[in-house]
Amino acid sequence: MSVPRRPPALLAAPLLALVLLLTGCSSEPAPVKLPVGAPGQGAAGPESDAAPARRASSGPDAGTVPTPSPTPSPAAIPGLGPETLAKIPAEARQAFVVTGEEADANRSRAALYSREGRAGGWKPVAGPWDAHNGMKGWTDHHVAGDLRSPAGVYTLTDAGGRLPDPGALLPYDEHPRFAVDGEGFFGEPLEGSFDYVVAINYNRTEGVSPLDRTRPLGLERGGGIWIHVDHGGPTQGCVSVPEHRMRELLRALDPAMKPVIVMGDAERLGR
Repeated sequence: MSVPRRPPALLAAPLLALVLLLTGCSSEPAPVKLPVGAPGQGAAGPESDAAPARRASSGPDAGTVPTPSPTPSPAAIPGLGPETLAKIPAEARQAFVVTGEEADANRSRAALYSREGRAGGWKPVAGPWDAHNGMKGWTDHHVAGDLRSPAGVYTLTDAGGRLPDPGALLPYDEHPRFAVDGEGFFGEPLEGSFDYVVAINYNRTEGVSPLDRTRPLGLERGGGIWIHVDHGGPTQGCVSVPEHRMRELLRALDPAMKPVIVMGDAERLGR
């Protein structure tokens, strides 16, 4: 008696199942797992072995699937180290950065940066400009009469000057008491130095005229630290920039963007 032969389709089905079991149901590669611990990759730390690039299992275009590049971190402000950046309030979206040449030097460079939102990267807006700071440089513990500028990060909320408001966005107090005369450390005239000022909120009360003399830390810790018009020489402890730059700065600093000043010598700011 003869044995009936199986139809070809019945023989092909087990073979197809075996092929699918070995190769998977899709010709697309499995998702590539990214290392973690770097910006944009999670916070669990880097893996000990980086996942190699995988190959597509079939198809005419099968080949190496590249590992996606990590998401770049937001741009930081050049010259500022992690300690300094951490002191900038999260809500601040404008930073006026004044970088001194050395700890005991009185010449600086100033530039304005801004960012979109709290997580946005910092972008240059204006500068760098030539600037002056305290006669003897910078200090982490300013006291009255030390002729050093207080290094750190301070908010900027109030402005004023002897001359009429040039279009400032910060509250502006025009007052004749901003008049000044006499000579600077090198004999340069001081007249006009306070034609435009922005109060630096070191040892002062926010939301009042720069002329206010309230000193929350006490008189011995100094005060009246301003950004003002440069007179061609070092200051008692303020920061100064040329007059046309002061007008530009007053028109740029926006209270809605919670501006701050970041100031100190380059080595200190780089920490």
